[in-house]
Amino acid sequence: MTKFSASAIVLTAAYVAAQTLSDIASLKIGVVAGLAVDMGTFIYPITFTLRDLVHKATGKRNAQVLILTAGGINLFMAGYLTVTALVPGDPDWGLQSEFAAVLAPVWRIVIASILAEVISELIDTEIYEWFVTRITRRFQWVRVLFSNSVSIPVDNAVFAVGAFAFSLPWHVVGQIFVMNLIVKYLITLVSLPMIYIVPGSEG
Repeated sequence: MTKFSASAIVLTAAYVAAQTLSDIASLKIGVVAGLAVDMGTFIYPITFTLRDLVHKATGKRNAQVLILTAGGINLFMAGYLTVTALVPGDPDWGLQSEFAAVLAPVWRIVIASILAEVISELIDTEIYEWFVTRITRRFQWVRVLFSNSVSIPVDNAVFAVGAFAFSLPWHVVGQIFVMNLIVKYLITLVSLPMIYIVPGSEG
């Protein structure tokens, strides 16, 4: 039976938590530095590096399983929140309409978000594995930067177009794309050193 370290379990839990929190926060479009941005942007980017850490600690196959499992969990969460919003509220508690307004998901955003996550993270997995097996096992920070540099723009394009095209003006969609790109790259750069704290079978 395969045994994983406590750090691998923590990383897996952190990945799923970050995915879920970012999907909830993405239901709000905020304005930061004068640009439109979905508020999940400030949590979601760490998942790319967390995915790399899980890949390093547990291998490619387990990283792929984690990506698909997180997508399934987020889909279930969206469905459950929808059902919860439809259940009549206790009149003594109130807040029924507020709950529905805030947490009943906009399904187009939910589906676009999950598709973006799964597609980009699976691409990230393949690029990371290719870099490690075909380029070099050295310079671990480079493998994270390289894989993220491919997967982040893909994630942005799928999410921004899938969630907001034809429902928001194209310049707003463009702002969301640009702001997401900036934030995700900044968080990638900050999180690069994390790759060195996790032991892995591939070096």
